[in-house]
Amino acid sequence: MSTLTIPDLAGKAVLITGASTGIGAALARGFAAQGALVGLHYNSSVDAASALAGDIEKKGGKVVLIKADANQSSEMAGAVDQTAQHFGRLDGLINNAGGMVARVKYEDMTDAHYDAVMDLNASSVLAACTAAIPHLKRQTDSFIINTTSIAARNGAGGGAGIYGSSKSFVANVTRGMAKELIAFGIRVNAVAPGVIDTPFHERYSTAAQMQAMLASIPQGRVGTPDDCLGAFLFLASQTLSGYIIGQTIEVNGGQLMP
Repeated sequence: MSTLTIPDLAGKAVLITGASTGIGAALARGFAAQGALVGLHYNSSVDAASALAGDIEKKGGKVVLIKADANQSSEMAGAVDQTAQHFGRLDGLINNAGGMVARVKYEDMTDAHYDAVMDLNASSVLAACTAAIPHLKRQTDSFIINTTSIAARNGAGGGAGIYGSSKSFVANVTRGMAKELIAFGIRVNAVAPGVIDTPFHERYSTAAQMQAMLASIPQGRVGTPDDCLGAFLFLASQTLSGYIIGQTIEVNGGQLMP
């Protein structure tokens, strides 16, 4: 993806959670290319995160690696504070960490599975946001962007119901926080990717499931992480989206048109 220059992102310190692979990695590269200072959060994918940070630095970007377990609220809060301390400021938070954990039908649901999915996708967002708010209040034109999912609106695929519900939670948190935080100049919005070719689907979707999803996409292809980048850059820029509050941009090739 060719990168246009968005001047008001240069020098902004941004923490991107779940940034070692997939959409998060595309965001880390894209924001660094705009001159943003990138907090690159990872958990288990240390090799991928280190390689990505090295690539960003070779191109002149500024990045710091931040390790934290998204299932642990205290660690996510710590990731926020580490980023702010390293750069001396925090202007933006992108809550991208998440996952399905496993495909489990509702009839087979357990408390343990529910807790694991909600901790990863919902509690992690609340913890990071709560820790970020004091830092964001100190800046002007600060922002939070949450990654939801097409699954938040369409009920999700087989065995992904609780994952979809956790993303619906994030979508509504986005709207509620947007109302509260705009008084402090903090804009809160979200991006909802559709079927994107990332390790997420390598892990959770069979070839047959991917073919079924592909058949439902009017554009005739699955998305790429770079297809999502523009929506995040747009929402991060006060110049481009300063009057857009509490919205979710759907990036899905026409699969869902709400």
